[in-house]
Amino acid sequence: MPETHTDALVGRQDEIRRLDALLRAARESRGGALVLRGEAGIGKSVLLRHLDEAATGFLVMRASGAEFETELPFAALHQLLTPVTDRLPALPAPHRKALGIAFGLDTGTPDPFLVGVASLGLLVETVRERPLLCVVDDAQWLDRASAKALAFLARRVSAESIALVFAVREPSRLPELDELPSRPLQGLGEKDARALLAAAIRAPLDERVRDRILAEARGNPLALVELPRTAGLAGMAGGFAQPDSVPAVIEQSFRSRLELLPPAARLLVTVAAADPIGDPGLLWRAAELLGIDAAAAAESAPLVEFGTRIRFSHPLARSAAYRAAAPEERRRSHEALAAVTDPVADPDRRAWHRAQASAGPDEQVAAELEASATRARERGGVAAAAAFLERSAALTISPVQRAERVLAAVEAKLSVGDFDTAAELLTTVATDVPGLDARADLLRGRLSFVRRRGDEGPTEYLLRAAARLATTDPAWSRECYLDAIEMGVLLGGLDHVVEAVRKAPPSGEPVAGAAAVLTGLTSLVCDGHRAAGEILRPVVGDPGHEVWARRPSLGFMVAAELWNRDAMYGIATRAVAAGRESGSFHALPIGLAMQAAVTAHAGDFGAAMELISEEEAIADATGAAPLVYPRLHLAALRGRRKEAAELFASVDHRMTLSVQWATAVLGNGLADYPAALKAAKQAVEYGAVGTSSLALPELVEAAVRCGESEVAAAALASLRERTQAGRHAWGLGVEAYARALVTEDESAYQEAIGLLDDGALVVYRARAQLLYGEWLRRQGRRRDARSVLRPAHESLSELGLEAFAERAAGELRATGEQARSRTSKASDQLTMQEVHIARLVADGATSKEVAAKLFLSPRTVDAHLRNIFRKLGLTSRRQLRDLPDFR
Repeated sequence: MPETHTDALVGRQDEIRRLDALLRAARESRGGALVLRGEAGIGKSVLLRHLDEAATGFLVMRASGAEFETELPFAALHQLLTPVTDRLPALPAPHRKALGIAFGLDTGTPDPFLVGVASLGLLVETVRERPLLCVVDDAQWLDRASAKALAFLARRVSAESIALVFAVREPSRLPELDELPSRPLQGLGEKDARALLAAAIRAPLDERVRDRILAEARGNPLALVELPRTAGLAGMAGGFAQPDSVPAVIEQSFRSRLELLPPAARLLVTVAAADPIGDPGLLWRAAELLGIDAAAAAESAPLVEFGTRIRFSHPLARSAAYRAAAPEERRRSHEALAAVTDPVADPDRRAWHRAQASAGPDEQVAAELEASATRARERGGVAAAAAFLERSAALTISPVQRAERVLAAVEAKLSVGDFDTAAELLTTVATDVPGLDARADLLRGRLSFVRRRGDEGPTEYLLRAAARLATTDPAWSRECYLDAIEMGVLLGGLDHVVEAVRKAPPSGEPVAGAAAVLTGLTSLVCDGHRAAGEILRPVVGDPGHEVWARRPSLGFMVAAELWNRDAMYGIATRAVAAGRESGSFHALPIGLAMQAAVTAHAGDFGAAMELISEEEAIADATGAAPLVYPRLHLAALRGRRKEAAELFASVDHRMTLSVQWATAVLGNGLADYPAALKAAKQAVEYGAVGTSSLALPELVEAAVRCGESEVAAAALASLRERTQAGRHAWGLGVEAYARALVTEDESAYQEAIGLLDDGALVVYRARAQLLYGEWLRRQGRRRDARSVLRPAHESLSELGLEAFAERAAGELRATGEQARSRTSKASDQLTMQEVHIARLVADGATSKEVAAKLFLSPRTVDAHLRNIFRKLGLTSRRQLRDLPDFR
């Protein structure tokens, strides 16, 4: 390009100040990230060159996305980290292995977020010597695995001397970078545009020509330079056929220069454009195979720098060179590149080139692409696997095998969130094979669930799949019906699903395992809890059963419906263990959220906060929304009105049922019985499995206090059906104190306290004591009341159920005894994440170990520790370990 670096920065003073401030902050260990966004030619690359020059004293590491590399997992991350991979030995062994697998240096399946943590560790090791600048150009072409890892890094360098800058061409479909700070680049104003044009074209310029250039370029710096080359100055004065967009103008300028090349040079440029890695050795070998005199051709080729790496002057120059070539030239280029690519060292790139060279179906190439998809999936490159499978299907001759590959591609597309492509691919699947048609329906159901739109809901597709398989594969059919029931429990419409299940032909197999759950839940809807309990109780009582391993959420809700606390805890604990073992960042958060909720009900709020914090750390690292319901359970039980109200108000409408249950618990704790009654009624009337059951004792208590005896009696009857079906001490004890509230039978209070005499049920034992003490006090038996209210108040205060504790204190005062004030806990002053860090450190974890668990850098953990020490008035980790709240 003819303009100088300084000329090209005309009108970019604000952007330069922003970048300089980013570098200053990084020098002071206040790292950060910035995404430069804008259309092609707007000046992103020029600003990156300025950044390079301004980063004195920094180690500068670079990577660049390539349109043709978006299918290769971790390609860009590998490119960025290559200069510092010699520091890998300083990382823990699991982190070294994770990066080795990601970069194809080791075998196995990488944990994508362990790759992120390992990459962060590698940068932290590097930054000990000097500040670090990571520059990623053309980030819109990043492969998804690299994009996730780099976005993860960018969110976690706030305490490090690290700056990351991305340049993204708009429009971009890369959501991973959307949450990072960004700077959109606009076109230059007229004054700046005139100054840049004058610097680029130093010859005298007719005013009409200048005005035409300025009007057509619309402030785009590269267009200001390239427009005269596209049409010539005479053309600008006389008018010419204008492309539709500024990028098209620029690309047309590059094409016009390529059209002047001799055939050998044009073919060499096409080969260079077809090879995304810019390996000169590969290019020269391919050129030799094509009979090109590479040295001579390179001399006359513009727009390309043939050095230690093949580089185009601008990303649009590469795409212009590729698109300008005839289809046969592109195929010849890919065929030559495939022939010179090592089939052992780089089989996936070779398969990709062979696919691009194929003019029609080719089973051999399709099989190679399928193998590449398998390898990509094993390396965590699900997006790459989807792309390989989609191309493999297109090259497949056999209709059945093509359908199988299309369905595998759809599964991969769904996994990476490419719902539109998945839907389009599904329209191409039509076979007479029941198993394949059923798989297609199951995938349509998944797509409907994640998109939450369409004529048919996800349960309809599941039921259709089940019906297809009823005669050919009864076991699979039953699994589909059970999945439909789980969907009905989650989304509503359970009655409709059960009706379809009842019409299905009988399997003729014993009622055990999945069949028992299917039969039991059908009976629950049709015949009631008493009949269903006989079938479900043995399976629910076995948290390790395989049916719950596949459907932990369903198991958790059914266990809650039957008031079996042990089953809830067992299913949640197994789900957490399975999630950790598999490294699934889809399954683990679900297990953590369930375990946090049941732990909160056991009164161990510190452990619940730790679990919630870990789940939220994973959600933050993965960019997913955190599962909010354990926070609702914790807030309701703690009884802090202001904090709870703010949380309830912020929750998505899909959590309305959980909010109603939580509002009922909070209202009863605060003795705001009308509010509790209204919320509990709504929760119970909805009839959802699990949550509605838990709301029943809250409805009994609120209705009794509000004088609605009929409502209380009906709720008690419903509660009794569930607790008798489950026959667990938790449910039986809660039903006993609810019965005591309705009947005023003193022995029922005493029965409840006896049944709830278990450490895991201490919350409900204390609530039973509170209700009993209130009843005794109302009967005028003050001495007896004090003997029950005192331990109730002590338990509730110690556990941190503040609203219920205050209620107990008020009752004690009414008996003439002054309740002891609650001693503030150290954890009350900390955020949830700080509680988690404090507990880990108190258990002896190092900053590095805490960082790895919470996907943070060690320096960030140390910064949190300084805040914890300041809030608690501590000076050392040993003092933290001595605090009982964190042990």
